[in-house]
Amino acid sequence: MSSSLYRLGLLMASLRWKIVALWTVLLVGLGGLAVGLGGEFSSDIEIPGTEAQRGIDDLANRFPEMGGTSGQVVLVTKDGSAVDAHQAEIDDLMAQIAEVEGVAAAPSPFDEISPGTRTDDDTAIIGQFQMDGQQGTYPAESVDELAALVDSADTPSLDANIGGQVLQSSEIPFGAGEVIGIIIALLILAIVFRSFVPAVIPIITAIVGVGVSMLAVMALAAGVDIPSVTTALGAMLGLAVGIDYALFILSRHRDQLTAGEDVRESIGRALATSGSAVIFAGLTVIVALVGLFVTGIPFLTIMGVAAAATVALSVVVALTMLPALMGILGERLRPRKIRRLMAQNDGALPAEDPDRARRRPFGTGWIRLVTKVPALTILLVVIGVGALAIPIKDLELALPDLGTEQPGTPARDTYDLVADEFGPGHNGPLLVTADIINTTDPLGVVEDLEADVAELDHVKEIQMATPNRGADMAVVIVIPEGGPTAQSTKDLVHELRGSAADWEDEYSISDVTVTGATAVGIDVTDKLSTALVPFAIFVVGLSLILLAMVFRSVWVPIKASLGYLLSVAAAFGVTAMVFEYGWFNEPLFVSVNGPVVAFMPIMVMGVLFGLAMDYEVFLVSRMREEFTHTGDAKGAIEKGFTASAPVVIAAALIMVAVFAGFVTTGWFMLQPIAVGLAVGVLVDAFVVRMTLVPAVLALLGNHAWWLPTWLDRLLPKVDVEGEGLHAVLAHRHWTDQHGVHALRLQDMVAPLLGEKGQIGPLTGAVAPGTLLVVRASDDASRASFLALAAGRLAPSSGLLAVHDRLAPDDLGAIQGRAHWIPAGADVAARLREIPGRQLATAVIVVERLEDLAHGATTVDDTLVERLDALLAKGATVVVGSRASGATDAETHLRSTLRDPRRLLALSVQRTTASVSEGALV
Repeated sequence: MSSSLYRLGLLMASLRWKIVALWTVLLVGLGGLAVGLGGEFSSDIEIPGTEAQRGIDDLANRFPEMGGTSGQVVLVTKDGSAVDAHQAEIDDLMAQIAEVEGVAAAPSPFDEISPGTRTDDDTAIIGQFQMDGQQGTYPAESVDELAALVDSADTPSLDANIGGQVLQSSEIPFGAGEVIGIIIALLILAIVFRSFVPAVIPIITAIVGVGVSMLAVMALAAGVDIPSVTTALGAMLGLAVGIDYALFILSRHRDQLTAGEDVRESIGRALATSGSAVIFAGLTVIVALVGLFVTGIPFLTIMGVAAAATVALSVVVALTMLPALMGILGERLRPRKIRRLMAQNDGALPAEDPDRARRRPFGTGWIRLVTKVPALTILLVVIGVGALAIPIKDLELALPDLGTEQPGTPARDTYDLVADEFGPGHNGPLLVTADIINTTDPLGVVEDLEADVAELDHVKEIQMATPNRGADMAVVIVIPEGGPTAQSTKDLVHELRGSAADWEDEYSISDVTVTGATAVGIDVTDKLSTALVPFAIFVVGLSLILLAMVFRSVWVPIKASLGYLLSVAAAFGVTAMVFEYGWFNEPLFVSVNGPVVAFMPIMVMGVLFGLAMDYEVFLVSRMREEFTHTGDAKGAIEKGFTASAPVVIAAALIMVAVFAGFVTTGWFMLQPIAVGLAVGVLVDAFVVRMTLVPAVLALLGNHAWWLPTWLDRLLPKVDVEGEGLHAVLAHRHWTDQHGVHALRLQDMVAPLLGEKGQIGPLTGAVAPGTLLVVRASDDASRASFLALAAGRLAPSSGLLAVHDRLAPDDLGAIQGRAHWIPAGADVAARLREIPGRQLATAVIVVERLEDLAHGATTVDDTLVERLDALLAKGATVVVGSRASGATDAETHLRSTLRDPRRLLALSVQRTTASVSEGALV
């Protein structure tokens, strides 16, 4: 992968203005599409298949008057008089509300059939109205018109307030906090780079990535129900990872420029090294977010996929637009002092100052401190993080309601007014529905059901009990004693459902269901809580596999996964402190204490997993690289830490700044997630990765890098630090010295196809325009070599280069240039099919020499002419021969070729290879 990224970096630098223009056009085009389609986001959170959701759907079909979005008009007398004295003006208000487009029903609260709820002193009353369908099915302007009507009903003696689900908004609150977070990120980048120009680049690329993804989501919202929190979550995550990914690549580029490298070459190398790690880090976040499908919750899956798409775009922008911008800025990204020194030294960097070389790298003191007594460090970290996690026991989950709106908004003010005047249960009524089609006395059954429900614990009153117009469905509206998120309300829902079977038997009714917005919230919360453990198992299992692939170790993945769980525990614990205990509410702009949004734990776990693996890879991969070169476990920890710690610190601080900026929105849906992620990143980067991880590695010593041989063979190898780039650059240097070759082998060993054993080691090179006859008396050896030349088999060790592509990293590219002609095929026809423009880099593999021959001794003259033409244009032809020596057909082929020197022969055996004179030099 690193070699492909190296070439991608060089290409992006060459096409720099075109790439930037392409991203600009894409951004503007998606913006126009999003505005033109006019998509709207949904504020409804539902899970198909739950009892409450089935009840809502059933009501919409059989009792439409109760199936739509509900609204309230709360009327309170200001002078202490009875509301009956204002009946005329209240009736007039409700009549005007009934005339608004989208309103299905707005009965007078003084009607005997559906009387409004009153206070005991008759100074306040609630009028109900029902919209025609759910949000989005009626005009949005109708809500503004309703609010204006209620405001106009205010008089010196009567206070009118509008409330209810109709005021729930899908608008996304963005404010100054997010901008401040980006400014703080910019300042951190300026400190890291010690310059303003490079500091701006990650901000630009992150904004472009987020802009493209969010506009695409807005366009999709025109045809897909997308939760309103999706864009805010995607923007928060996209900005954070977009800035960090660009930082990792750009910091490597700046370091290389500081070392005196050429700008274009440095761009390629930065993408090949840090770009590989960025791809791995991005993939871990993407897989974790897409993995939310294991919850079986559609809205959560949509959020996860949208957030994953944002991260994917951030990776693509970092690999394309970022190198293009680096190419545009060119020498201006090189530190000014280095530019001056190079200008004074004819473009070369003078030798390093020995006094500067002796300076201790950043972080040396810290790493020595935490690894001095590693067992003590581990104990202190576990105790400290454990203390932060204690409040988890009090963390409660719920879905947002109007009580989570910001104070001072009409929705929140009316919610609080209802709770104060009528009791908290009036903000969260429950609907008990039943199919009564089989009963002969529907009214009597409804009365009996009402009486049974009223006797249950935690029921304050029955607001209404009535059959629908067809007398086949009964609805009992239950007012609980507690509010929508109170434990007593949850207990009541469970008790109602537990009694359903008895009522069905006793009254000959069926399908008794507890529904309503409050019951939907309880069902969703329960489903999310149940999904938390399977998702945690999925994430931890995934981390073990991915890190074992990267670090070729057993203990490093175990340590990383346990550290991740510590970070999650700390994030949940601090979230409980803020939202349950009320700590730090004022500086964090938190206005609602109580249960946090139900999907907060699972979203934080998914996002934090990717970020934790990100820091793990950038820190520990440098340590592993040092250990591989030196074998000194403790020295590798120090050198690896000091090499990568500054960038990881900056990346973590940027993440925290961006997440903290979103805390200030005051939005219940996003605040707990932002707090959890900010705390999680802070703990994971500074406490777990930069303190606990070095201590554990120091305690394990050389054992930290142990991996069983059988597992090493089983796990695929992943290059996240650009190790493959060294081979690419070495091959390019060899090519500069020896010229271009179509096939090059250096101590190459490969497994036999279909049998145990190996061929090699092989060393040699074949120039373009050569016909190579591979002699092998056994089929396995010959087939293995031909497969190697065609990119169908990867070497187990050594070097295999086909033109400028190296196996195994570029097997796909090698296969793309190879043309395989199987045994028995019409060789002449196959050769004619090869496009002329591909011949200079083509490798044509003919599986059997006999397919070129007339009988056993001669070769078709027309084929010889075609082969001469192909070889003259630079094509390389590899032909398999079943003989261990030269056959008559091979001898005839050599004698008839225009230039017999183009034919070389290679004798391949299972464990050795002998080369005929002048063959592979």
